[in-house]
Amino acid sequence: MFKLTSLNLNGIRSATSKGLEAWLAQAQPDCICVQEVKAQAADVAGKFEQLAELQGHFHYAEKKGYSGVAVYTRHTPSDVIVGYGSDEFDLEGRYVELRFDTPARKMSIISAYFPSGSSGEERQQAKFRFLAEFYPHLQQLKTEREFILCGDINIAHQEIDLKNWKGNKKNSGFLPEERAWMTQLLGDGGLVDVYRTLEPAATDDCYTWWSNRGQAYAKNVGWRLDYHLATPALAAQARGHAIYKAEKFSDHAPISITYAI
Repeated sequence: MFKLTSLNLNGIRSATSKGLEAWLAQAQPDCICVQEVKAQAADVAGKFEQLAELQGHFHYAEKKGYSGVAVYTRHTPSDVIVGYGSDEFDLEGRYVELRFDTPARKMSIISAYFPSGSSGEERQQAKFRFLAEFYPHLQQLKTEREFILCGDINIAHQEIDLKNWKGNKKNSGFLPEERAWMTQLLGDGGLVDVYRTLEPAATDDCYTWWSNRGQAYAKNVGWRLDYHLATPALAAQARGHAIYKAEKFSDHAPISITYAI
């Protein structure tokens, strides 16, 4: 069994100060994809290259204290791809892909951090540009290899994916255009929302992010923003899931899925 976890750290220094490494040692994932590292190479050196005996591979943002993604792995990849070839968004540290290729199969684990549009119209338009650019990348990749993309997608796809869907229909993360993009990706785009294949019904246990306002976490007024998106053959190997909420390492919760691969 292969245990794969995804977590938006909201800063690696902050998350590790709140017990992340001890939890990883106990949970023992084979890989953890993390987003919002919010650190540069110099900040990571000598401190965060490894967590709980997992080796990290990073894509740093050019801007200090911003974005950044990584995959920590127990297994040595055959290749590491940093960025997906975007003139605009590769500067923001949003994509790292680890390839684990054998003669029998080409397989990738990807950590991705989709832009948020919640700060205003300028960033919302950037988010739309990212979605338009990223879709064909995933489609091309799907023709070449199997993959599981883990990440903070910053989109709640369906009404069952957030508590107050009626009040958020005009807000970034639940806009009709964003939801339509997800519908297309999971339809004609041929990818699978792995959590929803395992847990198709509505449940308040699905949330992975809570606002810091208004006691959202205590009241469980959350959103499901963190996903495992997989090619069908890998998605079919999913056997179980867990969203860990007993400790709070950031404003997101880790989501783990085990695969029979």
